Amino acid sequence: MGTSDIAKYAYQTLVQSKSLAGFAHKELSTKLMELLAPGALPNTKPITKDLLIKLRRSMSDLEQIDWLEAEEGVYPKAQLFEAPWLTWLSRYPLVWLDLPSTWERRRSRRFQDLPNNVNKEIYPDYYLQNFHHQTDGYLSDHSAGLYDIQVEILFNGTADCMRRRVIAPLKRGLNRYADRNPSSLKILDVATGTGRTLQQIRRAIPEVELLGIDLSIAYLKQASQYLNNRKGRLAQLLRGNAEKLPFPNSSIQAITCVYLLHELPKEARQNVLKECLRVLEPGGILILADSVQIADSPAFKNILEDFPKIFHEPYYRDYINDDIDKRLHSCGFEGITAASHFMTRIWSATKPLEKNQ
Repeated sequence: MGTSDIAKYAYQTLVQSKSLAGFAHKELSTKLMELLAPGALPNTKPITKDLLIKLRRSMSDLEQIDWLEAEEGVYPKAQLFEAPWLTWLSRYPLVWLDLPSTWERRRSRRFQDLPNNVNKEIYPDYYLQNFHHQTDGYLSDHSAGLYDIQVEILFNGTADCMRRRVIAPLKRGLNRYADRNPSSLKILDVATGTGRTLQQIRRAIPEVELLGIDLSIAYLKQASQYLNNRKGRLAQLLRGNAEKLPFPNSSIQAITCVYLLHELPKEARQNVLKECLRVLEPGGILILADSVQIADSPAFKNILEDFPKIFHEPYYRDYINDDIDKRLHSCGFEGITAASHFMTRIWSATKPLEKNQ
């Protein structure tokens, strides 16, 4: 067995272990919720054997493309194994301690259970709620500290695999600027959260300048701890609203936006796409990653429709029926492509060149 075979086996073992751990956590926590907070459990459609097979096949396809792109050098193989494991392990007991308040919030339908010290005037109304029934919404250090491990559990250990799907189209889009010094290129991650996407981009494209913007100060602090504790260029992290990006026109060469659109009302969704077009340089690339939708993943229709019942996602039902391609076209993007990977869909779109170019 060669070195590559050993690495592939180790990767498969890691992914399968995370998947089993996520499944076990959800099974046990659901049984405890049924026992201790029965009114918190929503009525959902059962997952059939056929659907389970399709889910497993989709996860397997995701795992294969993740390994293949690492082998092709899209990102380092070492990146497949990178995560703040010790931090996550130390915080995992806090996930369990947080569950009773989450169940109660779900049972009582308290969707705006936020910290008292939050200045609500600086946030849009749609942001001031407990997405996923998350304690403190996105507005506390406690929430930011648990977010990444909670997302990994939610997606049975595939969250990073799905995020990495932005890297290949991002690198293809940046090929347009191959004649420029890489350090002069800017990549902006919109709604960067804890900075996981920026971390992965930095490992794959280390020379470029990275920027991240998010509404949550707490999440930006978490991102800074992850991103700015290593050698190399600092990532510039700013607090701001994606509906009004604080950057000049045509100043950014590439934008990523991961898991934001489904948490926005349709008007804000369109505003964000318009702003991305505005700040992109002509020829620049936008990469969106978000939930699959009913039109592209009809086999998962029951899961998608049940998701907002289980997790407080007030704009998700509208999102899964929205036409993102049409929204991108209406803003002025061109060269729009899309592909689905397990529960995530990746869109790539380009800002048209100016006519005199």
